[in-house]
Amino acid sequence: MKRGFLQWPAAGALLLLASGCAGVQSALDPAGAEAGRIHTLSWVLILFCTAVFIITAVIAAAALFGSERWRRRLSGEKLIIGAGLIFPAVTLTLLLAYGIIVLGMGGSPADTQDGLRISVVGERWWWRVIYHDENGRRIESANELRIPAGRPVRIDLTSADVIHSFWVPKLAGKLDMIPGRVNTLTLDVDKPGVSRGQCAEYCGGPHALMSFFVIAMADEDFATWLANEAKQAGEPTGNSERRGRELFMASGCSACHTVRGTAANGTIGPDLTHVGSRHSLAAATLPNDAEAFARWIRDGQHIKPENLMPAYRIFTDEELASLSSYLAQLR
Repeated sequence: MKRGFLQWPAAGALLLLASGCAGVQSALDPAGAEAGRIHTLSWVLILFCTAVFIITAVIAAAALFGSERWRRRLSGEKLIIGAGLIFPAVTLTLLLAYGIIVLGMGGSPADTQDGLRISVVGERWWWRVIYHDENGRRIESANELRIPAGRPVRIDLTSADVIHSFWVPKLAGKLDMIPGRVNTLTLDVDKPGVSRGQCAEYCGGPHALMSFFVIAMADEDFATWLANEAKQAGEPTGNSERRGRELFMASGCSACHTVRGTAANGTIGPDLTHVGSRHSLAAATLPNDAEAFARWIRDGQHIKPENLMPAYRIFTDEELASLSSYLAQLR
């Protein structure tokens, strides 16, 4: 009975461990060039440490349970100097050199001959994403990063307030975002797909809910998306959406958010010009649909405690539905 009882927790633990080996935020399932190098280096270190552990365990067992002859040999100065000093000095030096070579330390940023450059600014507690194209246009989005697959893309990282850290385990190692400093990361994604990232430096408040998605797209799809992203917001398509836009302008939303093509030009919060086409809402906290907009507007402090947007409980259910419909159709 006891044996059967223990089998279930053991099976659950194995499934939990296996679930971390793949997915949109797994370092063990690399989809980018840098993440692939980190993955290779990680396995080399794991295998090396495993071998050292086994050898150490065998030596310890021989010292405890072996014959007197083995104990005398293991207590000699040659083994202590060789295994305790020379071996770690040589192997750790070789591993350091190998790590520097594999990770390409000191490598130059991505070649940006096509003119595309992306800036990501860490805010409390969301991500401002700015695309700079070959025509000098500045196209702002938030909380997701779209890049062309199959070629390296330069990402300039900084912070507007405190130290954040940009980490997409499937694509690259983490890089800190420091106020007043720009750090450069190169993302080189193998093929189209979705990866999830996370702020990896505690930044206070709802730090654990400061996530984002990186969406790699085929070149032609990315060009089409970026061209649409550069456009102004479309006109509301129905009476409910038109009423939603009126509420947006009259209720103070435009003081914090921009909707290009309207009088809304606030810069405190995310640009909402095409918010309806994003992968998620509230820095990867909610799915993107009208119901999620309504939940966020009315109860955002419960969904993401301490975020800097106050809860708006001034709207009736009908007004909230209109406002949510307007935001959802901003594509």
